[in-house]
Amino acid sequence: MLPWRETKEPYYIWLSEVILQQTQVKQGLPFYLSFIDSFPTVFDLANAEEDEVLKLWQGLGYYSRARNLHKTAKIVSENHGGRFPQSYDELIRLPGIGDYTASAIASICFEQPCAVVDGNVYRFLSRYFGIDTPIDTQQAKSQFKTLAMELLPQSDFGDHNQGVMEFGARQCKPKSPDCNACIFQASCTAYRLNRVSELPVKRSKQKIKKRYFNYLMVRSNATDKVLLKKRNMRDIWENLYEFPLIEIENSYGINEQTLNDELSKLLSGKDFEAVLFNEKDIVHKLSHQHIYTRFWIVNTESALDEGIPADSINSYAVPALIRDFLEQYGIKQTS
Repeated sequence: MLPWRETKEPYYIWLSEVILQQTQVKQGLPFYLSFIDSFPTVFDLANAEEDEVLKLWQGLGYYSRARNLHKTAKIVSENHGGRFPQSYDELIRLPGIGDYTASAIASICFEQPCAVVDGNVYRFLSRYFGIDTPIDTQQAKSQFKTLAMELLPQSDFGDHNQGVMEFGARQCKPKSPDCNACIFQASCTAYRLNRVSELPVKRSKQKIKKRYFNYLMVRSNATDKVLLKKRNMRDIWENLYEFPLIEIENSYGINEQTLNDELSKLLSGKDFEAVLFNEKDIVHKLSHQHIYTRFWIVNTESALDEGIPADSINSYAVPALIRDFLEQYGIKQTS
């Protein structure tokens, strides 16, 4: 039994739901346990530094979830005395809490009549009722939510929601569901019309944007410090740490003159030696972007007063792309 299925404590339910957004249970469970161990209460999470939260989140991706997690913990602690609001309308106003999470907390923790609609529910309802509406449209959100509300029982709303979600996850699976063992086989529209593999419907996939990164791991031979900075722009990996970055527009690789000019600016004209770490681009795939990356090892005699000790780099929250590079390079990241 999953730990969040054995409790109705709002803090634990909320934490599990946020972690499991865009994350499979197998991957999310260790993170959930780590967060509970590090932050046993919402007050502990609220009082943590954002960097500490991001570090613990490292590897889960979609880091806006972690930032909103921290913001909501502060609001619940400071404005609600550590108690989560009980109503859907109040819950959905909190950062990072949408319809699904608000419905889950309200129904599971407070027995409010709110239907939960996640990917598993979309899939089951779409197949059972033979609904063709693309599930990644606003029309589908309204249509499926209305249908799910109509199917709510008179009581035990939380148990009902968890049951439907579990059924979608375990029985009505995305690929190769065991329809012969399904209790709804006789009344399932998709099974009767031989459309199980066609439903649910999604629109054409979003076009993937390609980006080309050159990361410069600048390391001082004199002080063994490394340059690391926080990403403050409104972009992927906001508030995580990274090496100095040169982003280029094409896949042909960075121009040598451009590389030398950027490093001369960065090191105020001090001598340096730059060596390419990986001849072949490392491709890091996000849901909407593919990052093609080359890492450069830059050694200098400059003291790098603004740098950090190389042996402390594993205490900083960095993107998985940089974490994996550091392990290949020989600096293992802590989780």
